[in-house]
Amino acid sequence: MIKAVIFDMDGLMIDSERVTYEGYVIECKKLGVVMDEEFYKRLLGRTLPEVYLMFREKYGEAFPMDDVLKKVHKYMDDRFAGEGVPVKKGLRKLLGYLKEHGYRTVVATSSGRQRVDRILKLADLEAYFDDSVCGDEVTKGKPDPEVFLKACEKAEAEPGEALVLEDSEAGISAAFAAGIPVVCVPDMKYPEKEYAAKAYKIVESLDEVADILVYMGGQA
Repeated sequence: MIKAVIFDMDGLMIDSERVTYEGYVIECKKLGVVMDEEFYKRLLGRTLPEVYLMFREKYGEAFPMDDVLKKVHKYMDDRFAGEGVPVKKGLRKLLGYLKEHGYRTVVATSSGRQRVDRILKLADLEAYFDDSVCGDEVTKGKPDPEVFLKACEKAEAEPGEALVLEDSEAGISAAFAAGIPVVCVPDMKYPEKEYAAKAYKIVESLDEVADILVYMGGQA
């Protein structure tokens, strides 16, 4: 029986990946380097130290990552403040369903605590979640399973009693390594064959998740 549903944040709940990518493109262009979409996709689901390392490997040790990241976050904050936080199709309906049917809900993301709390508040999503595990609370990022195993602990559920919702290949691999079934809702990138094979199911939107829970023997 599924007792807990674990949510990734960026690209899964929040339609933020494209905005983040646009911010990196703008800031990298100012520095005379090119941020390409394929490189950005490789960053998805990684912890901040891993992101720093990948940038320096690509652009050199002198790349001003602290300054770039600060400016990208400001770009995102300005966009969200002016336009609102864009949530993914079916999210609020699914969260309402999960609360109504007694599921535990946990956010498990590579983003830091300060950013997670701010975005959940801006999007008016705080009340829907029982807990969260953030990137600055784990030692290894996705595809390592640590963040999802900690989410299970906070949800008081065994891996087999949880369901992960993810959009990235790194997230799929992390859930698979944790022994937790994972439903993928692709965002900027459809998972390659080797990752798709690790997913319990791949769906177009969060609207399909409630039916999957019923099929899996959830609490409905």
